[in-house]
Amino acid sequence: EQEDTSLLLQALLEGQNYGAAAAEGTQCPSVSVSRSNPAKRDWLVVAVLCFGNFINFIDWFIVPGILLDIQKYFELSDGKTGLLQTVFTLCYMLAAPIFGYLGDRYNRKIILGAGISFWAAVTLGSSFVTQAHYNIFVLSRGLVGIGSASYSTIAPTIIADLFEEGKRTTVLSIFYIFIPVGSGCGYMLAAGMAKSTGDWHWAFRVTPCMGGLALLLLILLVPHRIQRKTAAHRALSISGMRQGAEEQPDVHRTARTTWCQDVGSLVKNCSFVCSSLGQTAMAFVTGALGVWIPVFLYRAQVVQGIVPPCLQESCNSSNSLIFGGITIGTGILGIIAGAEAARRLRKINNRADPLICATSMFISALCLYIALMVAQTSILSTFIFIAFGELFLSVNWAVVTDILLYVVTPRRQSTAIALQILGSHLLGDAGSPYLIGLVSNSLQARRVPSLQWSFWSLQYSLASCAFVGVLGGGFFLLTSFYIEEDRQEARR
Repeated sequence: EQEDTSLLLQALLEGQNYGAAAAEGTQCPSVSVSRSNPAKRDWLVVAVLCFGNFINFIDWFIVPGILLDIQKYFELSDGKTGLLQTVFTLCYMLAAPIFGYLGDRYNRKIILGAGISFWAAVTLGSSFVTQAHYNIFVLSRGLVGIGSASYSTIAPTIIADLFEEGKRTTVLSIFYIFIPVGSGCGYMLAAGMAKSTGDWHWAFRVTPCMGGLALLLLILLVPHRIQRKTAAHRALSISGMRQGAEEQPDVHRTARTTWCQDVGSLVKNCSFVCSSLGQTAMAFVTGALGVWIPVFLYRAQVVQGIVPPCLQESCNSSNSLIFGGITIGTGILGIIAGAEAARRLRKINNRADPLICATSMFISALCLYIALMVAQTSILSTFIFIAFGELFLSVNWAVVTDILLYVVTPRRQSTAIALQILGSHLLGDAGSPYLIGLVSNSLQARRVPSLQWSFWSLQYSLASCAFVGVLGGGFFLLTSFYIEEDRQEARR
């Protein structure tokens, strides 16, 4: 009994890892891989989750990568074109709370596997939709959004369980690097497949194969149950195993509170609410730019006489390729810079995270506004300012998620992420592509149709993104006033 008490206190005070405790005589039959090399096992899990995130966002941005071809194939207006991404995002956000509820209560590996299988099958099926069945194509994009929601909701909580707060920002940064990398590769894959095959449908036949590989890796390398890496949990696990327990469940999943109680608690969390509103502004901007920037650049080039109008032949996809490359490069640099800035500035300012997010949003909004205004005179300048705008937007991805993870108690994290996804997409990128298209249509209807006015209408409608970016920076500033109090409350 004294030995048990000593070991329990040692785990609580020193935070020794699970494998080290086992090496001192504690048996852990259910996690033999973790006992022999827990760090290697954890990083293998992260690698699998990152690969899944990579595929998830490739599939997300295949449609924007070939939007001109799809618009011409189905003979769509700007409003109906934006509706494609809006339907995807609406289904994604509506499914997120369901998966958040399930992820806090049931086995997350099974939910992830089912989600990957579902969206891979639907994506493959959508590649065979003909010109006469546009509604079926729209429906398929919505179903893909449901499958993607399972992954985006649950995967970050697994990472949160595997790593303590000191390493968690770094690992989340690695995970979120694959958002811009996958997004950029989605543009490039779609444009490349359309150009090489002459048929844009082939762009939807690559990611299902990659999804099958991700599912296989998930089955083989990810444990059936993930142990939460906190000193309290390890101590309880050690104590429980001394009593002959076969496997201890995650501490934050043992308390079965109702979903309404979880939501009520989160709504009272000012840091969570304000940072979620800031992320909503980010989502609005990234959603609108992700869908419309290649089309906007194409119209600017047509007005300048650089490229001919896309009438009969396959549309020029060079803008999607360049924009995809910019998204990859700026995304990687931005996320790494954001994580490093957060790591350094936290040492001197406890409110560093929301202040970093606010500053980057303000700078991004300015860069994007300049990019839109110079497009008619200089395409090169437009690309440069778009790159800076995306760079500062990307700074926030990992930092915002880390804010959520330390201001929300662990047993509510899946629900919190699901609610953040729901809110940010409902008011953000679920409507922004469609809204930009509608505004563009409305402006075009006021004048005689022309290539010049087609460009101007999209330019004026996209300018709203800069003002939304400034609003998002304001919400992050508000977060800085509450974050210390909410962080301490979550720890208690």
